[in-house]
Amino acid sequence: MHHIRRIFRYLRYYPRQLVGTVVFNLLHVVFNLSSFVLIIPFVELLFGMSEPPATEPTLAMNQHALTDWMLWHLYLLKDSWGLWRCLLTASAAYLACSLLSNVCRYMGYYCVGPIRQGMIQRLRDDIYHKITILPVSYFSSQRRGDLLSRMSNDLFDIEWSIVTSLLSIAKDPINILLFTGTLLFISPRLFLYFLLVLPPSVILIVLIGKSLKRNSTKGQRKLGDLFSNIEENISNLRVVKAFGREESQRHRFKRANADYTRTMIRVAQRRELSAPLSEVLGTIGLVGILILGGSLVLNGEMLSSVFIFFIIIFARLIPPIQSLVRAYNNLQKGDASAERFFELLDADEKIIEVADAKVMEGFDRSIEYDDVCFAYQRDDEWVPVLDHVSFRIDKGRTIALVGPSGAGKTTLVDLLPRFYDPNSGEIRVDGTPIRQLNIGSLRQQIGLVSQNCILFNDTIAHNIAFGHDHYSDEAVREAAKAAYADPFISALPEGYNTLIGDRGMMLSGGQRQRISIARALLKNPPILILDEATSALDAESEHIVQQALEQLMQGRTSIVIAHRLATIQNADEIWVMDKGRIVQRGTHSSLIQEEGLYKKLVEMQSFAS
Repeated sequence: MHHIRRIFRYLRYYPRQLVGTVVFNLLHVVFNLSSFVLIIPFVELLFGMSEPPATEPTLAMNQHALTDWMLWHLYLLKDSWGLWRCLLTASAAYLACSLLSNVCRYMGYYCVGPIRQGMIQRLRDDIYHKITILPVSYFSSQRRGDLLSRMSNDLFDIEWSIVTSLLSIAKDPINILLFTGTLLFISPRLFLYFLLVLPPSVILIVLIGKSLKRNSTKGQRKLGDLFSNIEENISNLRVVKAFGREESQRHRFKRANADYTRTMIRVAQRRELSAPLSEVLGTIGLVGILILGGSLVLNGEMLSSVFIFFIIIFARLIPPIQSLVRAYNNLQKGDASAERFFELLDADEKIIEVADAKVMEGFDRSIEYDDVCFAYQRDDEWVPVLDHVSFRIDKGRTIALVGPSGAGKTTLVDLLPRFYDPNSGEIRVDGTPIRQLNIGSLRQQIGLVSQNCILFNDTIAHNIAFGHDHYSDEAVREAAKAAYADPFISALPEGYNTLIGDRGMMLSGGQRQRISIARALLKNPPILILDEATSALDAESEHIVQQALEQLMQGRTSIVIAHRLATIQNADEIWVMDKGRIVQRGTHSSLIQEEGLYKKLVEMQSFAS
């Protein structure tokens, strides 16, 4: 239950509501119990089942003395007020206790509301914050559907299973303790029998709870697989349709769905078993008490009204026990979801900002890579990507990176904004190691335009202004004009207020790319990374986007990754990468004269064209 305890640590944010919940539930139980305490003298008075004591009894804290004391004073009131007035007074007192009990019960619920919703809000905030600070490498090794399941379904299960149990945890133990204490006070002998029945019930409930947790963990894992299946099919719908795999994918989903359903049926069956089981055991206890208590009444060892009172309290004890059992099973089920939730919340950040990180105000001199190595872990093996790479890029220069797929080009540039950290070596900007820089200020100096345009389901204006809290319509329009995007945007029915759909799919590839360039222009960063920004475009779109890119690169330090070598011939220097190393450097004209990888790449593209 370690993860449950971690969830309950969030209670520290709600001390007043927590105290209010406990106090009001305590008062609810006290008033509820008080209403039943009135039953004994009420029954005695109504039916004349016993005579009052001959002399005024001394008040003492035991069942016989307390009953005699109440009977003595009630009969005095009966003599002075009359029977009907006493009955009306007792009825009014009973009604008042019942009313106060239910008012306190409502106030207990009232105080729990902010705790429940507030805890879930904080959990949701924490998990979202964690996602934003996790390195890109973490998400490369995770299935997005499973992550979505942890953030949605597991969190919902925590709310339903754990946080909803808060009221039972706050109320039912108080009910059980006070009712149990009352039973012990009324008849220790009958209470002892109750204790004999209790241990088997507890053992069975614990066994059911462990089985419930095992199946819940399995169910949550399978639901994550189900979410991944759905997400993959939606993301790759064109491929599924193009290869005619709709039916096979449907059968794959049906198998996964049926497997998950079978697991959740077992969870439901075990969860629902505990309540009837506890009720059967409670009924067995009640039957035993009826037999044992009845013999005490017949032998004159207990007043019949006291025995009736014991039976009423015992019957009232069963519902809170059942409720606590349900809460325990819910906690066991929720613990499985909490475990998966905290796996994500506890994921290693890897990209860690030092405590006294320096804020980067601007870019003045150079970017340096000093003996940088990088590898990623796949299963239990480390796969090398960059092998002792060193270079320097002076401010204002344009460097082009070319080479075969898998050479390490994208990884090389991803290290600069600290999407990853190198395994060894050091990267410096203006002489300062980037590990010592404030991450936000470092990334503020870098603009990124990639092959896969990252756009949001929002208006064109908001996508261009992404990252700016305050911007003017004129600034957005100027950035769009510089990116050659203004003509097609203005032609849209709603212009810059046009919604572009999920990932901007309502626009063409060239249009999406120009919006990405406009976004980078509005940011106006001194350092620019272009990662194959034109590789997925047709010739006409590429020509327009290339013009926009040239506009974007003016006066900036640029690192350009390109497969189409014709687009980078004007770069200040071209670096050729292969197997994680820079194997050639030079201008297009100098490299084309060498017998090396660059010349082979140029010849291959010339032949292909």
